[in-house]
Amino acid sequence: MKSKIVLNVSVDNPLWTEMVDFDAVKVAEELKDVAFAYVSDVADIDLLELSKTYDLNVALSNDEEVHRLNKEFRGMDKPTNVLSFANVDDDEFWEMLDKSERLDLGDIILAFETLQREANEKHITVYAHFCHLLIHGFLHILGFDHQTDDEAEEMEALEVEILEQFSIDNPYADEED
Repeated sequence: MKSKIVLNVSVDNPLWTEMVDFDAVKVAEELKDVAFAYVSDVADIDLLELSKTYDLNVALSNDEEVHRLNKEFRGMDKPTNVLSFANVDDDEFWEMLDKSERLDLGDIILAFETLQREANEKHITVYAHFCHLLIHGFLHILGFDHQTDDEAEEMEALEVEILEQFSIDNPYADEED
């Protein structure tokens, strides 16, 4: 691997350390490595062989902050589980790789309270839901989307494959039944 991926994780909400039985920062690093490797395998361009430095920020936050951001940037007056703010437009992602040696990919913000509530509702662990949402965010940052059925199918398949590496069940299995 020639490329360097710099993951900056900030723990903005103490619940991320007080209420979980895993090290979210360490897991984020592991997920990042696997996500980038998978994207490199399926993409026309191997991201990891380009001698680039990629910067990516993850904020482990709360409902209040995510609600504010969701309202300000998406016009939705409610919290959500994860927000991704890509610095490179999906359509321009691959051509932007040629333009500089260092590429700031963007920001991912996770809301602990919503993530925990959803995990409880789905009867899954906070760990499994955290992994799924962070992988989902990474894929958005790397140019994937789910605006069309084909895009959603591709993105969900990647998520499932990556999550399998962490022994996490398919989060879409109930939707397929």
